[in-house]
Amino acid sequence: MKSVYVTGPDINSWKEIPQPSPSRHEVLLKMKACGICGSDAFYTHIGGIPPRQGATPLGHEPAAEVAEIGSGVKGIEVGDHVVIDTMAFTDGLLGSGGAQGALSEYVLVKDFEPGKQLRVIDRAVPWKVAALNEPMAVALHAVNRTHPKPGNKVVIFGAGPIGLGALMGYRREGASHIVVVDVQRNRLDKALAMGADAVVNSMEEDLAERLVELQGDGSTAHVRGVHPGTDIYLDAAGVPSVPQSVVKLAKHGSTFGIVAVHKKPVELDFSTVLASELTIAWSMGYPNEIFEVTDDIIDNWEQYAKIISHTFPFEKALDALETAKTPGAAEKVVVTFD
Repeated sequence: MKSVYVTGPDINSWKEIPQPSPSRHEVLLKMKACGICGSDAFYTHIGGIPPRQGATPLGHEPAAEVAEIGSGVKGIEVGDHVVIDTMAFTDGLLGSGGAQGALSEYVLVKDFEPGKQLRVIDRAVPWKVAALNEPMAVALHAVNRTHPKPGNKVVIFGAGPIGLGALMGYRREGASHIVVVDVQRNRLDKALAMGADAVVNSMEEDLAERLVELQGDGSTAHVRGVHPGTDIYLDAAGVPSVPQSVVKLAKHGSTFGIVAVHKKPVELDFSTVLASELTIAWSMGYPNEIFEVTDDIIDNWEQYAKIISHTFPFEKALDALETAKTPGAAEKVVVTFD
């Protein structure tokens, strides 16, 4: 069967590998869709993940159909549509340094346990939308790490898939006003379509003044000057100017969540952080959220579908990877299988 591998620095290639067959406690999945993540470009750039550098299978945003099950498997049936916890595979993280990747025709779930690696999803959900389950779990974990309360005012930096997923998450948690900040008009338009109360193009507007207009004045004796009444900021952009801006903007007692990957060190003014008593919360992966977000995707899949900008057939997976890593070329790319 065909599979996509990182075979060298900045090189992705097709590989022909044996199609697995399930033993007693294993499940064979026929892949139906796989999203492309920004980390795929990072894995490729460094030539793969040790100890599989030069031979790292890609794909960690999957949706699949159960193709075969071992004789000892209970709790799942052939033909079920499933989403996948890529962090629960016993042969390593699926598509993130493990022995298998979801940009393959088939994936084998070893040591299957009901409710652990797979969750059955409604057949009405299109495959390309089901593949959003993994990144939406990442977004939900970021929301959870900032401990939102009903009525909170939220600002999200970055209107990519994680930022838009967080927008949905904060709305479910009862946020009263959500602003999305980006520099691309098409992304800001998509944020509005997905329910943002307002958007700000930080290249064209004074961010501090605009946020005060939108979310009120949060300045106090502790932090004087221009400080919006924002309760929670979330960095889903990964640009150094974002944390630096938040430190300057934050009102006393606000929270700053960071889910974006920053590739270079960021210098912060700790004296300003001290005065505002800003809480900084880091977020990575989805320790508990992978299947928590699934029900909302089932109930609102048409809304989630707006996140996807491009789809590619599996035979053009290398083109999909190239498009996804090109700045401004796409918001969310999903590979679909026949």
